[in-house]
Amino acid sequence: MNLGYQIKYFRRRDQLSQEDLANKLYVSRQTISNWENDKSYPDVHNLLMLSSLFDVSLDALVKGDVEIMEQKLKKARFNLWTHLMIWPMLMASILIGPALYYWESIGIIIEVILLGIGMFSSIKLDIMKKSYNIQTYDRIVAFMKGNDPNEIKTTKLRNIATFLYSFILFVGVFLIILLISIYIFK
Repeated sequence: MNLGYQIKYFRRRDQLSQEDLANKLYVSRQTISNWENDKSYPDVHNLLMLSSLFDVSLDALVKGDVEIMEQKLKKARFNLWTHLMIWPMLMASILIGPALYYWESIGIIIEVILLGIGMFSSIKLDIMKKSYNIQTYDRIVAFMKGNDPNEIKTTKLRNIATFLYSFILFVGVFLIILLISIYIFK
């Protein structure tokens, strides 16, 4: 995992400067900077001292990225935006039949609003994923199984294929529900 990020995270959480942390561990400020920038790594003795100082287990210090990611996701209301993407899109696909055949122009306005909310939410989610540097699912699974997530090779081609598969699946389900709704209310 990213030990440098972990050290910086816990140092900031405890409101310590690099200089303060260096004084507590009897190392130079430059050493702390090198650890945080992954230019070097603390030895076992310093890892144990960091663990004790930050009042976290050694495991949480070294492998705590998933917990930090979960905290970021909760703070960012990731689940809220996910629901705001999925449910309006689902409602739009279900209500297309009544909107076209019974509600006329008001129905079209409702459809546009629902689809707009869904699209806005999906864009917001994408921005959040980039800003919080959220790991890919296969890296999280590797970590949870005790494997090194850095060994998981995610190529651009694989990212594109995964995106296309997800997009086609989402659009396919959306279109199937849409067609069933039109058929039922026709």
